[in-house]
Amino acid sequence: MAVEILKIVWLVSALGLTILVLLHSPKGDGIGAIGGQAQLFTSTKSAETTLNRITWTLSVMFMGLTIILSANWLSQ
Repeated sequence: MAVEILKIVWLVSALGLTILVLLHSPKGDGIGAIGGQAQLFTSTKSAETTLNRITWTLSVMFMGLTIILSANWLSQ
């Protein structure tokens, strides 16, 4: 049961990470301008900082779950 829940969390983190990477803008507005991302935050710097924090959190979660699930540490 725990393995199935971790697989769902792993899948959600992978999808979220993919979306957040696409929202990052290298120098211009990027794809983030489509969803009105700039209006959600007070400045573009705070928007980029928030995106960076969430992206790093999801990437660490994704990599950790990948190691746990691929090593079969939870199987009986």
